[in-house]
Amino acid sequence: MREAVFVRRHAPDWEAFEDRLKDGGDPDALADGYVRLGDDLAYAQTFYPGSATAAYLNDLSAQVHGRIYRNRREERGRLGRFFAEEVPLAVWAGRRALLLSLGLFLAAVAVGAWSSATDADFVRLILGDGYVNMTRANIEAGDPLAVYKSAQPLDMTVGIALNNVIVSFLAFAGFFPVGGVVLPGFSLGTATVLVQNGVMVGAFAHLFVGEGLAGEWFRVVFIHGALELSAIVVAGGAGFVMGNALLFPDTYPRLASFRRGARQGAKIVVGLVPVFLAAAALEGFMTRRTEMPLALAALVIGGSFAFVLFYYVWLPRRVARRVAARPAGPRAPAPPAAPPAAR
Repeated sequence: MREAVFVRRHAPDWEAFEDRLKDGGDPDALADGYVRLGDDLAYAQTFYPGSATAAYLNDLSAQVHGRIYRNRREERGRLGRFFAEEVPLAVWAGRRALLLSLGLFLAAVAVGAWSSATDADFVRLILGDGYVNMTRANIEAGDPLAVYKSAQPLDMTVGIALNNVIVSFLAFAGFFPVGGVVLPGFSLGTATVLVQNGVMVGAFAHLFVGEGLAGEWFRVVFIHGALELSAIVVAGGAGFVMGNALLFPDTYPRLASFRRGARQGAKIVVGLVPVFLAAAALEGFMTRRTEMPLALAALVIGGSFAFVLFYYVWLPRRVARRVAARPAGPRAPAPPAAPPAAR
């Protein structure tokens, strides 16, 4: 059956069901209609995958599911499912945006390092004279990364955690200054934040590479940087997910597309909170141990990168496959949409 014929045949029932849903409706009638709606959804997902019809039916099914079970006590393990399933699914759905964020960030790092190598004043322009002078003094004193010992561990951890959350929010929301006013720039603002942070990392790296301390810099800084920098990239990807949903709404109304993208991106960012807290704790309590044995540093860095690859690469793919193998039904709550017009 062609999609247009399917829509014409069933649209009146869907609209009537939507009206009953808005009016409250009898729970038994809603439950009965929910079953029939599930059949239509299964058919649309089978024969018209990715279509506006399938998206509309999934949205409507999610609304009915929420209405039927709204008085049911919240199931135990909700938080665990959020991190074990909802965040990986959001990451998988936004994987192209995360790859874009990673590519842009790495390109900015390369630009920062190359610019520092070709212009001696560039690193001072990016990091500031005070920081560069302090770092060079620490290098001459034989403790090049003494900056990580400048504050009490707990105070440093709290301050870094707050800073990381702010940076992730800026990368997600895409805020950037224009004429002294901070404005939301969505994907453009997200790209700006990623480029700024990438250039800073590249300039900072070259400051040590130029002194022959590349290994020392990587060994110490990436104790926390493996998680911290990865989280910034992921937050940037979440920002692209939200911004691109507004710029490229596909078959959805622009506002509905934006809401979907914002919800998906927000899940990714909220899922980063434990990562930022862990990175802040590592920077506050472990990075300052510059005399740490190489084997222990390698274990921490390797473990951090292994976690990133597991949670943001392997697990999303696995969860997506598992969810796709489930019987058809509502997958996630989404904003209401109008019935698709017959084409």
